[in-house]
This record gives sequence, C-alpha cells and structure tokens, in this order.
Amino acid sequence: MQTFILFIVAALGEISGCYAFWATFRLGKSVFLIIPGILALIIFAFTLTKIDASNAGRVYAAYGGIYILSSLVWLWLVEGVKPDYYDLLGVIICLTGTVVILFSPHRL
Repeated sequence: MQTFILFIVAALGEISGCYAFWATFRLGKSVFLIIPGILALIIFAFTLTKIDASNAGRVYAAYGGIYILSSLVWLWLVEGVKPDYYDLLGVIICLTGTVVILFSPHRL
C-alpha cells in the first residue's frame, strides 16, 4: 500500500510539474508557474527514491502504468476531457504490466 501511495504522490508531482511548463509555453500563462513546477518535479524525483526496490529501472517501469492512469485522471478532472474507451483500454493494459513488474519473483 505504501508503494502505491508513493507512486500517486510521484505522479501528482510529475504531472503538475510538467503541466506548469505546458501552461506557460502552450497556454500563455505566467512564466512564474515554472517555479512551483520545478518544485513539483523535485518532489516527483525524490518520491521515487523512497520506493522499496533493488533497481531504479524496475521502479520507473512499474511507475509508468500509474503515471498513465494519473494522466487520464488529470485529463478528466483538470482539463475537463472525459477519457474514452481506448484510453481506458490502454490504461488497463499498462496497469497489468505494472502489476507484473511489481509482483513477479525477479531473479537477482
């Protein structure tokens, strides 16, 4: 459960940090949004280091599915665009990969 919470915190940090840059450069918002965006990206990177795993690459790979799910939630709640069937199918496929990566007995 702690890993899932850390993945969610990381996803919120990454998505909000990247969105600050998107808002500045694509939507014409204030350049000062970049400052909290950078802080959010620092939180994202730091949070991933707190996940109990032996390999960084495996954490990043497993995180990918959580990031995709979180991005679709962001799309819906922040940008007001409801994910469609293909979005949901894609996230189910990705989350299946996340579960396989996190819970398989990996050889050392």
